[in-house]
Amino acid sequence: MKGSTGIPALQLITLNKLISKFVRPPSNYFTNLFPTTQYDSDTIEWELEYGSGGMTPFVAPGAVAPAIGIDGIGSASAKAAFWKEKMYFDEEFLNNMREPGSYATYMKAERQLAKGAQKLRWRVDRRREWMVAQMLFNGTLAYQQAGGIKFSVSYGIPSSHIVTLDDSRNWKDGASRNPIEDIFDAKQLLIDDAMVQPNHSIMNTQMLKVLLFDTKVQALLAKSAFGNGDLFSNPSGVIASLLGIGNLTVYDELYEIQAWLTVTTASGTTIYLDDVTDFEVGGKARFYNMKSYNDFEDEVITAVDIAAGTITVGQAPTHNFIGGQDKVVMRKKFIPDNVFFMFADSQNGAKIAEFMEAPYGNTRRWGFFADTKDEWDPEGIWLRVQDKGLPVLYYPDTTYKITAFDLDEY
Repeated sequence: MKGSTGIPALQLITLNKLISKFVRPPSNYFTNLFPTTQYDSDTIEWELEYGSGGMTPFVAPGAVAPAIGIDGIGSASAKAAFWKEKMYFDEEFLNNMREPGSYATYMKAERQLAKGAQKLRWRVDRRREWMVAQMLFNGTLAYQQAGGIKFSVSYGIPSSHIVTLDDSRNWKDGASRNPIEDIFDAKQLLIDDAMVQPNHSIMNTQMLKVLLFDTKVQALLAKSAFGNGDLFSNPSGVIASLLGIGNLTVYDELYEIQAWLTVTTASGTTIYLDDVTDFEVGGKARFYNMKSYNDFEDEVITAVDIAAGTITVGQAPTHNFIGGQDKVVMRKKFIPDNVFFMFADSQNGAKIAEFMEAPYGNTRRWGFFADTKDEWDPEGIWLRVQDKGLPVLYYPDTTYKITAFDLDEY
């Protein structure tokens, strides 16, 4: 008997039932906030709407009712993104899964399978979270298509809703800084453009700290019912209530991007990787020596060239990291330290965004799916996970992003 034959836990029906029972990462804020829909093809199309839905006009009795369309004022389309990866389980694992009369050995193998499967599932879900976050925070999403083609989607968020404060106005030490006024101006723009009040705001702990110690916020708190110490026992709730910015979420989650070196680093600052799509300027590139435990070096990314497959770092690594052997990892927060973001999650009674799942595979399936493949020599089994889809934004003017200061200066 070879491979996974005869092992019930590795049958596809059983395996997918197991993985479907795993709870999605509770920290995935956006994928838990917006709904998921199955689309009928891998070319996703959606309608864009700016402003409110208006209201029904008056007409004279007996007159013909004026007609309105069900579509928005514009439309967009893009190919769905596809992502997958796999994990290898060796011959010893397979033998333990079918070991006769040894319950402890079997349970050890089952735990190994469950741990690996959950890791793969959470990585798939984290990719969804990253896609939605990129859509909302940056108004764009870049990903790889068939044949290695790099594709980018623009979601049509108005430039007036993506604001970078100038030096004199920055919330750290700008001479004219006034975060309270900036936030109220942002709220007013959301009302004027989309006729919505923000019911969600999001930032990370570093931005919350900036607001907590701002002198104008402190002065406002001193005159309010929150001047009795509640600010530090319930900071997000106090700030949200004080400024009227809906539910304030402090979001410190990070994501991790990995790529393999294709050329040895030598002494240059241009680094060649097998896929640079998700690397970002300002991120920290960690170079790992894969043949030495805990041997790494950190450098800041100063440029990314997707067409050339390179990143540029501020200083050349002091160690020669080997192409085809060593890898580079970038860890970055979903929401940067200098960003304050708020939005209305609904417009005209509908959610402003959805995640559209697209069909894929010979069996035309949607969403997360796991399958296996036996390896002949050496014997083992690959566990593969796949997903396909695209986040869509129906109401681009219901979001507002403030970049409050320059990270390079702090």
